[in-house]
Amino acid sequence: MKERRTAKKNDSLAGQLLLAHPALREPSFSRTVILLSAHGGEGAMGVVLNRPLDKQLGELNTEFALGALAGVPVYAGGPVEPEQLIIVSWRWLEKERAFQLHFGIEPAQAAELVGAPGVTLRAFLGYAGWGRGQLEKELRHDTWVVTTVEGEILGQSDGTALWRQILGAIDPELKLLAEEPEDPTVN
Repeated sequence: MKERRTAKKNDSLAGQLLLAHPALREPSFSRTVILLSAHGGEGAMGVVLNRPLDKQLGELNTEFALGALAGVPVYAGGPVEPEQLIIVSWRWLEKERAFQLHFGIEPAQAAELVGAPGVTLRAFLGYAGWGRGQLEKELRHDTWVVTTVEGEILGQSDGTALWRQILGAIDPELKLLAEEPEDPTVN
């Protein structure tokens, strides 16, 4: 069983994943995987990784229609500022055993990354945000499960399947809870 972490004072969770606990039923965050880009004394910010909008940047905005970013998938990044476009790239550096994250990159820089080996590019509309102390309070109440990004895990599944896969790798009890249907009447 992997360790379930909670944030300590001055212990940033930036670059890690927040997984909604199976008991969390709030519609904005139920069954989500959030990649945290910032976490500190002023609050936290990240994007929901597993809510694809089944669109690409070229369909979303004519500015991208004929450019290198036309095929970049678009996701619902969270309930805060849902019209704000955020471009994110990441890759797993196997040799260093490290997760490299670039958050909020400019379109020109993102275009240079298209087709780069091992690089994942995604666009997000909106983000998830927490004010000072809010995330820490939610962590104390076991609203979220925190884990690191390991290997190519983020590219193996999408949607709820990604959430289930990561939770299941952390703890057998969480795996069992994650397999419950959203509607208990179909159990």
